[in-house]
Amino acid sequence: MIRVAVNGFGTIGKRVAWAVKLQPDMELVGVSKTKPDWEALLAVKMGLDVFVPEESIEKFEGSGIKPSGTIEEMVLKSDVIVDATPSGVGASYRLLYEKAGRKAVFQGGEKPGVADASFNSLVNFSRVMGLKYLRILSCNTTGLARVIYALSRVGALRRVNGVVVRRGADPKETGRGPIEGLVLESLPPPSHHARDLAELFPSLEVNTYAIVAPTTLSHLHVLFAEFREPVSPSSVLEALYETPRVSVVGDHIRSTAELRELARYAGRPFGDIYEVVVWGSSVLVKGYTVALAYAVHQEAVVVPDNVDAIRALTASVKDPMDSISITDRTLGVKSWL
Repeated sequence: MIRVAVNGFGTIGKRVAWAVKLQPDMELVGVSKTKPDWEALLAVKMGLDVFVPEESIEKFEGSGIKPSGTIEEMVLKSDVIVDATPSGVGASYRLLYEKAGRKAVFQGGEKPGVADASFNSLVNFSRVMGLKYLRILSCNTTGLARVIYALSRVGALRRVNGVVVRRGADPKETGRGPIEGLVLESLPPPSHHARDLAELFPSLEVNTYAIVAPTTLSHLHVLFAEFREPVSPSSVLEALYETPRVSVVGDHIRSTAELRELARYAGRPFGDIYEVVVWGSSVLVKGYTVALAYAVHQEAVVVPDNVDAIRALTASVKDPMDSISITDRTLGVKSWL
């Protein structure tokens, strides 16, 4: 069993912790919190061991939460740490992981240099196996990588251009925005998504614009891919249908709001959508060029990749598709849409 600790119990951390508990080859050592807020109380209610900074033990105990130990002790009890601390904080914890001789998975909010490589389960699992530190791509870049991977199964790609309309904040984030208007974020282009994708697809030209929208539900991408040879609509749709963690929906769903509502009423945990969801009727094929639109649920899309990254670091599963299969089966990926 791989002993896993989750450092941070916010939007991503709580979801990764829940996912780790479902894996047949992993044991959740515990999670960390730096202040005794409602998420710390939630962790206790879920029966999780909560580890805290040593200087905060008294504050937690005064709030009725008895910590299971310090964050340093949690790290020492683990084989792999999933660092889900706020953006930019993870880099400050790397020294702790190094000192303890432990491997770690960082999130996309950290700069690429925090890890030995950026990671996407479908693209580079085998190439990064056994490294010490991996960085999960951001939610938007994860969505882009999955779709580019699917399209690369159709034929050789020449270039990809994309427009990322990203949510302004997660539902619980009261201090972010905008609450009105659209913000063109990537000036000058490309946005950081293209730069991150260059690590995974070094021979592919990728250009991206990013727009921030006043919504909390999901991102939406419009992608334009140019192939080196003409492709058919059927081959593109077939590749999308067959790619893990990519789902295709019809015209009965026309918005990210309806998609999230369906997930909630379909009984998805937290109302989460792990898949990139492509609108099938948005797929437009003209000779060498393919255009399509899809949704990316920012709170959930990276969770399966975090789980696979743990196996890649420990080399406990050699075939990426075996790891993807285990993760997706336990999380119910593509079983509800």
